[in-house]
Amino acid sequence: MCIIFFKFDPRPVSKNAYRLILAANRDEFYNRPSKLADFWGNNSEILSGLDMEEGKAGGTWLGISTGGKLGALTNYLQPRQEPDARGRGELVSHFLTSDMDSLSYLKKVSTEGHLYNGFNIIAADLSTSKGDVVCYYGNRGEPEPIVLTPGTYGLSNALLETPWKKLCFGKQLFMEAVEQSEALPKDVLVTQLLDVLNNEEAQLPDPAIEDQGQEYVQPILNKYAAVCVRCATYGTRTNTIILVDTNGHVTFTERSMLDKDTSRWETNTYEFTLQS
Repeated sequence: MCIIFFKFDPRPVSKNAYRLILAANRDEFYNRPSKLADFWGNNSEILSGLDMEEGKAGGTWLGISTGGKLGALTNYLQPRQEPDARGRGELVSHFLTSDMDSLSYLKKVSTEGHLYNGFNIIAADLSTSKGDVVCYYGNRGEPEPIVLTPGTYGLSNALLETPWKKLCFGKQLFMEAVEQSEALPKDVLVTQLLDVLNNEEAQLPDPAIEDQGQEYVQPILNKYAAVCVRCATYGTRTNTIILVDTNGHVTFTERSMLDKDTSRWETNTYEFTLQS
């Protein structure tokens, strides 16, 4: 599972403002093999973590390219998974390596959505000259993808902006941090956004999660209903912050759990300027 908060404004009034602020958690089994975020060895233009699970290797949950493509994925909570479905992480990887614009790509994905278990995908083209375009598609929602209007959004394991209590709570914390973003040094803003992502306060009761997840979610509901999920063998193992300023300068910060140990974390930051 995962949770993503993001605000985008392609033409901010202030030069001190950010065009994009994104804060995301990756929730996964601690023993699922993956690589920390880095530029791909065979493609130095793409920055992401990578899933290394057998049969799913090469997929990713969140990535960005120096050319301005950004993709982010969350799973859609469902009581039963189809074991033979295709790996959802390829949806982001394929977008980052494709020549298609975000809307065209998601239109293609929408025709293949039935091949996957439930998912949501955000695909964006970030262009300093043309303006940023951010699109969304969920294969458990409307049949066609949509182009998002500038604003602030939350996405968890239901459709975009579904008002789960933990999503509403986290989005409010995110907005409080974002409102101060122009006045804060960048490192302080990143720290505040990481604090949002690591909030473990369960937002219960939440009938919407229980109705959607049914018996699958019941055993972990008191942990799962928080922005930061912390169970014994499953939970939030990666925090990612992406900032894009008015000049197209990207700051990508990833905080990742090490060796399945919830007390050991490593933080890395990458910076570059969009070539678009």
